[in-house]
This record gives sequence, C-alpha cells and structure tokens, in this order.
Amino acid sequence: MGKRVVVTGVPGVGKTTVIEKALALLGREGITYQPINFGTFMYEVASEEGLVRDRDEMRRLDGQTQKRLQKTAAQKIAGIEGYVLIDTHTSVKTPTGYLAGLPEWVLRDLMPDTIVLVETDEDQILLRRLGDETRVRDREGAKGIAEHQQFNRALAASYAMMTGCTVTVVRNPDFLLDNAATDLADVLR
Repeated sequence: MGKRVVVTGVPGVGKTTVIEKALALLGREGITYQPINFGTFMYEVASEEGLVRDRDEMRRLDGQTQKRLQKTAAQKIAGIEGYVLIDTHTSVKTPTGYLAGLPEWVLRDLMPDTIVLVETDEDQILLRRLGDETRVRDREGAKGIAEHQQFNRALAASYAMMTGCTVTVVRNPDFLLDNAATDLADVLR
C-alpha cells in the first residue's frame, strides 16, 4: 500500500518549506512519507555527466537533455515503495518556452494519486526571489510569475486527465505558512 503525491509550485513560492512543515506535522501523527526531490535526481545525473555545476543551471539545458534527465529520474522514483511525496515543478521556464515538468513519459512511470499546486500572489513571490541570496534566479516580473502560475494550472489539469489523479491548490501567502502546511498535511492524510 502507498500513495504518490506530487507537490509543485513556481520558484520562490515556498514549496519546499511548506512540504517540510507538513511532513513534520504528519510525523507527529505517525504518518511517514518519503520526500523525493525530482530535480535532485535530475541534477545528480547531469552533474555526473559534467553538464552543470549547480541546480540553477539545470533550466538552461537544451530540451532533449532535460527530457532524457526527466525520464531517468522518473524511472528511479517509480521504483520507490510506500508513501512518496515528490517535490518538483509543473513546468520549467526555459529560453525557448515552458517545458512540462511532468510529461507523459514521466507521468506514466510516476502515476500520482494527487498533484498539489502551491501558489501565492505573484508580488509576494517576486519579493521572496529578490530576497533569496542563496539562489541565482532568472529575472522575471510579477506578470511573468502570474503567467507561469496560470500555465502550471493548465498543465496540472492535463496531467490529471492523463492519470486520473486529483489536483488541489494550497495557498502559501506571507505570514500564513502554518496554514499552508496544515492544508498540505490534510491532503497527504
């Protein structure tokens, strides 16, 4: 028995922080998920091949390379049993346009039960990105962030059509992290 939940959000939305707090809440109840970072699987392969030096360079790789790395990561994750939470992106903004983070060949391996979109207002995301000195992010305004979140919703709907999974949105506005974590924990139960 198990459950696969994919949690996504645009860079800077606070997705990983929400995940960590939700998993801590569930842990107190004896519910254990194995958190998997999809990008980490892809990065490890790309790094071994000498394609990138850090995670932020991943989105600049050409489409064919990203597709190959996605497939390899999905196959590895699909072999993991039990309750699995997959931290990833619905789409990746590349120089030539949006690349689906969970294309058909990835979804076929993962077969999630639920996809969660972590979202908040684009101006809040912009300010979070500007204040995060630990990452090198592409410059993008609030309108670009809004477009990216809207595109993610469209993709999540298509992912649900392909897999039969549910899609839900968890809001992560400033100063309400505990509410977002509780909402995600409710989805994971």
